[in-house]
Amino acid sequence: MRYRARVEYDGTDLCGFQLQRHGRTVQGELEAALARLSGGRRVRVDGAGRTDAGVHASGQVIAFTYQGRLSREQLWRALDALLPRDIAVGPLIRAEATFQPRYAARQREYRYTIRTGTRSPLQERFALGVRASLDLPAMDAAAGVLIGRHDFSAFGGWHRQPIRTLHRVRIRRTGKMITIDVVGDAFLRQMVRSIVAALLRIGRGEATAEDLAAALRSQER
Repeated sequence: MRYRARVEYDGTDLCGFQLQRHGRTVQGELEAALARLSGGRRVRVDGAGRTDAGVHASGQVIAFTYQGRLSREQLWRALDALLPRDIAVGPLIRAEATFQPRYAARQREYRYTIRTGTRSPLQERFALGVRASLDLPAMDAAAGVLIGRHDFSAFGGWHRQPIRTLHRVRIRRTGKMITIDVVGDAFLRQMVRSIVAALLRIGRGEATAEDLAAALRSQER
């Protein structure tokens, strides 16, 4: 039986989503738990996105095929109980046998949270601290340069197909907190972090929208 579900995780102490030989990953923890529920057999877990180390998720979509005797409800509760505290899985939903979340996803959304002003130890795991004053209108205007279909080689790790479509970049402030939402069809490795870093330089007055456009055209990181 093929199942899909949403997974939430605190990525602070994880080495990303994708399985690695060394280091804890979301896929690794999920597959280890499912193996315990499948008599030691490996159950491959597919994800909609391969988040990097330190990246959190509130709605990562996964899918896997289970051939054991547990009912859907029993499997969900047993799986969630076996996962570490920084990973939780939502209710399981039956899926088509060919369902692959990576290819079924129409778009992906990442949120970067920034705290301005003094340090906050309680929020350091989930927000980037920035003490400098930021020019949000300048950042918002510059973000428009990135919207559309481009070669994003200058903003991500090497990939044989670096063409991506960015649908929206939304920047909002609520008190001391600033959120930057980036929505696109797919992203290169560390692409969102690089985009946010570039926008922060503009917000601090260290670069301009023209500099951002030139970097995009250069296709060089």
